[in-house]
Amino acid sequence: MNMTTGVGEEEIAVGCILAIKTTLGDEFEGQVLTFDRVSNILVLQDSVPAAGVLKSSNGRRNIRMLKANFIKEVTFLGQADEDPLDVNKCFLDLNTLHSKELSAIRQAEIDSERIGVGVTPEAQSIFDALSKTLPVRWDKTVIVVMNEVRVSSPYTSERVTGGTPAANERVRKVLELERKRLQNRSPAQ
Repeated sequence: MNMTTGVGEEEIAVGCILAIKTTLGDEFEGQVLTFDRVSNILVLQDSVPAAGVLKSSNGRRNIRMLKANFIKEVTFLGQADEDPLDVNKCFLDLNTLHSKELSAIRQAEIDSERIGVGVTPEAQSIFDALSKTLPVRWDKTVIVVMNEVRVSSPYTSERVTGGTPAANERVRKVLELERKRLQNRSPAQ
């Protein structure tokens, strides 16, 4: 394995049980199913207790695919008692996998629409604050609130336009509160 973990290749054989810490702070144990050197991906089966017998619910097991670059630390825990690649015990619920994939794609699209392109961190912070209590979206660099009120750069209450007077006033108040919060949080310049 091409990592600085101190784990030798003889310990990264199929069936090895490893404790892994990632650079993102995740910690888990898993049994090695394979390691693809070309893509640098380690494939593990989750939930391996110390006894080396796999936990499973209804015969199902979680499979993790982990890019080796994200592994911070590996500890060799031993060799499992059973073959992880026993085809009689393998089960893939393709409908569930497809559903999870579609859900993850939808969530990624929703999340990406919430990030302003070509805006300052302050503008993004204001957008995020407004989004906590009001429906908002970006229209290029303009924040659109409740599909009617528009807030343009530099995102002050004077730059609030459109919408009903009540909606306009509500956006102004939230905007002023967020600006005060940002001023109190940032060091004096």
